[in-house]
Amino acid sequence: MALIGNLRHRPARRLTQLYAGLVLYGVSMAMMIRSGLGLDPWDVFHQGLARQTGLSFGTVTIAVGALVLLLWIPLRQRPGLGTVSNVVVIGLVVDATVALLPAGLPLPVRAGLLLGGIVANGAATGLYLGARLGPGPRDGLMTGYVARRPGRSVRLVRTVIEVTVLALGWLLGGTVGVGTVGYALGIGPLTQFFIPRFAVPAAPVAAAPRTPGPGRPEPVPGATALRGVGGDHAELR
Repeated sequence: MALIGNLRHRPARRLTQLYAGLVLYGVSMAMMIRSGLGLDPWDVFHQGLARQTGLSFGTVTIAVGALVLLLWIPLRQRPGLGTVSNVVVIGLVVDATVALLPAGLPLPVRAGLLLGGIVANGAATGLYLGARLGPGPRDGLMTGYVARRPGRSVRLVRTVIEVTVLALGWLLGGTVGVGTVGYALGIGPLTQFFIPRFAVPAAPVAAAPRTPGPGRPEPVPGATALRGVGGDHAELR
């Protein structure tokens, strides 16, 4: 699979923003884990697998991300640098942050960790998607399936996937609670708020020169007409 996206346009900002977003995403996940008040559906699944296998939460996150990325192949999805980095960086950061945050904190502190984790997760999503270097593997699975099955809606496919992983995670012992509901209600508006604020403007492209003809003036040497174009592709969280 060839990587999507290129770094010819504003590479320093885009790389900085990508990895800042992925690090913040891992930190936000660790905050929600230490709150003990519930996780988002995929993390309920990751936590359940971690408890059943004895592996760390981050290791399971990396392994699941890699397996999901393999499912892109039959869907003919192309990953980006952000996609591959998402698989590795978030898992490493979440393990490191969980090791730094103490367990068994008082309820008010845990509630603060939960709220801060949800807000930080929304900001992190805006940062790494705004860098335009590829979506996460789980979102690519969703959008790739919809692209291959045009009659299915993104909302329906995402709901089925997330309800399925949530149920499996709960059966495996993952934490479902008020944080799960809070995340479901809050992440959409937060992502919608942060993505436009962190989106890197697309690179302008020069319009093709027009061939002079009857009634058409000769183009001025060196002049170019610029127009804005969209990003590498439409990206969802």
